Amino acid sequence: MLASTIQKELAQTIMRELNDPRLPSIVSITRVKVSVDLSIADVYVTIMGTPGQQSAGLNALKHSAGLMRTKLTKALTLRQAPFLKFHIDEGLKKELAILDLLDQVAKENAEIDRKRGSQSPEVTKGDAE
Repeated sequence: MLASTIQKELAQTIMRELNDPRLPSIVSITRVKVSVDLSIADVYVTIMGTPGQQSAGLNALKHSAGLMRTKLTKALTLRQAPFLKFHIDEGLKKELAILDLLDQVAKENAEIDRKRGSQSPEVTKGDAE
């Protein structure tokens, strides 16, 4: 519950209030994991762009973590918000890579099927003679 609320609040703060030129226009918070003692929130993000842009965006988020933590404390009426640790969501990268591979396999299978389909009339024609 707290994790999803933190995720929503951070997403709004990033979108509306952070004016760091290192941050690309598309930053998504994919998930938030809060430690049992509520002292740390691991924030997993995806940042569109090249690996260099992703690294710069992640550094911008880390640089703004204190400001975002202060805003979280006020927005959630907490005595103290958890420390924010930002990470690139590698799991999503892997999922996208797998989806790309599956798409490539599907295209290759379609091409094989198309080639087989164009060969079968010739085989049938030769058998009929």
